Amino acid sequence: MVGNKQMNLAIAFLLLLLPTYSKAQATHPSDSAWNRIDDGLYYAEFVGVPASPVGDSRVDIIRIDPRLYRIEVKMASQSNGPSLTAKEWCEETGMLAATNAGMFQQDHRTHVGYLKHRDHINCPKSTDKYLSVAAFDPIDTTLSPFHIFDLDVTPLEYITRDYRTVIQNLRLVKRPGKNTWSQQDKMWSEAALGEDKQGNILFIFSRSPYSMYDLNHILLRLPINLVAAQHLEGGPEASLILSHNGHLIERMGSYETAFMLSDSNDTLWPLPNVIGIVKR
Repeated sequence: MVGNKQMNLAIAFLLLLLPTYSKAQATHPSDSAWNRIDDGLYYAEFVGVPASPVGDSRVDIIRIDPRLYRIEVKMASQSNGPSLTAKEWCEETGMLAATNAGMFQQDHRTHVGYLKHRDHINCPKSTDKYLSVAAFDPIDTTLSPFHIFDLDVTPLEYITRDYRTVIQNLRLVKRPGKNTWSQQDKMWSEAALGEDKQGNILFIFSRSPYSMYDLNHILLRLPINLVAAQHLEGGPEASLILSHNGHLIERMGSYETAFMLSDSNDTLWPLPNVIGIVKR
């Protein structure tokens, strides 16, 4: 009788735990949230909470294993050609996916912040307000093939010493997952670059406009293991393209406070600088 009583108590305790376990599973779904495009290349759609006042609140994310895909930066300043849309850059260069490399200056060529891709330096000047640097293609192959650095932790000269490609942009999320923005009224469609705990590259896109405080909050709650992120572009110029293995993802931004107060844009805008991927 004593043994049965102990067993009944144990079963009752386990039943009490089941709702908690089920809720945790619902909040943090498994890798099944991701759709496989190819080895090391995945795509997922999430719905942002809280909802955006404009559009469907969808957040699109492409996850890329940098050990299987090489990052390329294509620049009009390097090719001496015109700015192209993200889709045109892919068609011209054979890249499988592309997004904005970051904001650019009024000459529609020069990156805002330091930008070096191998032997070509698009912008040699660092910007004090931009505290995020994405680095690819390490000189020492024992280093991570991709890493987002915080400049208030690691000086730029250390990064440029170790990596052939270095892109400085406005920081969104500081390692190891800190929202660095305060709340504001301004909101926009967003293209962002992120890194997860496993060192994967994340191309992040939200056509529905959010303040960056709210978007960061959403991203840090999603089951994507985000540890760092930087802003690439906002509004109608924000772009995301993937075309591979029969999958086509084509996203363009629209709404931007004080610039385009609508969700009506249906055109990819020309970009002087893009980040893209090719299979190794």
